[in-house]
Amino acid sequence: MSKDFNPDKQHTLQSSASISGTGLHTGVMATLTLQPAEPNFGLQFQRIDLAEKPIVKADCDLVTDVSRGTTLEANGAKISTVEHVLAALVGMGIDNCLLEINGPEMPIMDGSSKPFVELIEKAGIKEQDAVKEWFSIDENISYYDEEKRVELTVLPADDYRITTLIDFNSPVLGTQHAGLNNMRDFQKEIAPCRTFCFLHELEMLLDNNLIKGGDINNAIVIVDKPIDEKEIQHLNTIFKKDKIEVKSEGYLNNLELRFPNEPARHKLLDVVGDLALIGYPIKGKVIANRPGHSSNVAFAKMIKQHIKKNQKKAPEYNPDEAPVYDYQYIEKTLPHRFPFALVDKIIELSDTQIVGVKNVTINEWFFQGHFPGNPVMPGVLQIEALAQCGGILAINLSGSGEYDTYFLKIDNCKFKNMVKPGDTLLLKMELSAPIRRGICEMKGTTYVGNKICAEADMVAQIVKRKDEN
Repeated sequence: MSKDFNPDKQHTLQSSASISGTGLHTGVMATLTLQPAEPNFGLQFQRIDLAEKPIVKADCDLVTDVSRGTTLEANGAKISTVEHVLAALVGMGIDNCLLEINGPEMPIMDGSSKPFVELIEKAGIKEQDAVKEWFSIDENISYYDEEKRVELTVLPADDYRITTLIDFNSPVLGTQHAGLNNMRDFQKEIAPCRTFCFLHELEMLLDNNLIKGGDINNAIVIVDKPIDEKEIQHLNTIFKKDKIEVKSEGYLNNLELRFPNEPARHKLLDVVGDLALIGYPIKGKVIANRPGHSSNVAFAKMIKQHIKKNQKKAPEYNPDEAPVYDYQYIEKTLPHRFPFALVDKIIELSDTQIVGVKNVTINEWFFQGHFPGNPVMPGVLQIEALAQCGGILAINLSGSGEYDTYFLKIDNCKFKNMVKPGDTLLLKMELSAPIRRGICEMKGTTYVGNKICAEADMVAQIVKRKDEN
């Protein structure tokens, strides 16, 4: 990911690129081709070897198997071991891509995401003229499996970051941690980390013909029990090696570790890939304790449901349409004057909500003293603009302009994105409950484009205007 990469824009590939390899579990040779896609297409797989060439969306609700990797299934098509390529796409900032595959399983390659990252680099990354709609996690969401001692939590944060901890009661692995504080570091710090397994698992899988595409070069093998010469000879035969031996650290000598905590980093890689199945880019801090594909997918479903329940759609704004109220009407309705007249026009009004517009320019009075070298609209003034907009709604519902509104309380106020000169700030206020005894409860949200900039729960009192004479 280059330094000039804009995380708030959608990205696809400059061109198509292909890679071929054997599926770890099926042993089937397949070619994967990454194709550019239009904005808002998302990440979708296509089985081009099947008659109907069915498409399967990268969606946690379509996961049908997590026993030996993550498998998606829809429209009569099944695609296995999708997590490593999905992690690469997320790690490289690709939002829109069609993944064409002519087999039932992604190529395992070296067991990491590095070959897929290199494939993306070969295709090139293209910024698209479309805003990337992040969903900011606004409350803790947790998944816990008491039997497996697995716990995953996502906390509110300004960006997407992940920490993993693994503990398999193994004297070889011990307890390992890995962290990714910035997705820009994925390519260097996480992508090269390969999958791992214990020797007893490997023997069971081989005996049951379950890793038909397994190779000594695509997994770290951890030796968690003593092995005799007979077993070593058996491993030599299986992997067609002259000499397999156990290193002092407790690993087979099939490969050199790329990082001392490579297993923990690979678990983090799997979390990135599996959480791509949420279908929404998120901002939050994920803490994953003993994660696995089953827990990752269950956690992804929890986050997806939370997003669907709490997702807000930005109001539509067409500047060519005549406003419901212009600034002259607003001036007659509200007592505010320069420099505190913060609503330029009203574009939507009903009995339950109102939408106003504030055009933010470099000439705003507050930019002279509020971060003058990097002008940002003060958050408190966004809330004040919402309050004024809500005041118009309340006065309109009172049936007369002879009232003023005074705000009594502001709760759950959050600031999520900056507002800068040139932005068109949309101000949406929704009634949370019917007005009773002059008390008006409202939910306020400010938007720039599709991004939420601020939100708050507000309570106002409607007061009859005193006769100035």
